[in-house]
Amino acid sequence: MRWLHCPGKSAIIDFMRPNDSPIATIEVLYFARLREVFGREREQVELPGNVQDVGGLTAWLRSRGETWERELAPGRPVRIAVNQDMAAADTPVGDGDEVAFFPPVTGG
Repeated sequence: MRWLHCPGKSAIIDFMRPNDSPIATIEVLYFARLREVFGREREQVELPGNVQDVGGLTAWLRSRGETWERELAPGRPVRIAVNQDMAAADTPVGDGDEVAFFPPVTGG
């Protein structure tokens, strides 16, 4: 596990397996309940070569463990945006992208 120092914050770059070669570095943001359960509001991650879209990113994040698997499970109410545009599972993710995970928002 490697730590990335950000002014005023620390983020973790982790969960790379020895044979994974990073192809992209992205900023991942977590909002509302996801921020609370994951214990972080943002992190910078180096993606392995097999993660090229939102579906791959989500699956890769689920491999982090029980909490990640539960909160990002298929069917859970989680929305995803890439560079502030709503994203589908097949939306590409590339170097320098910002990917946000958040629960649906309702208002009245």
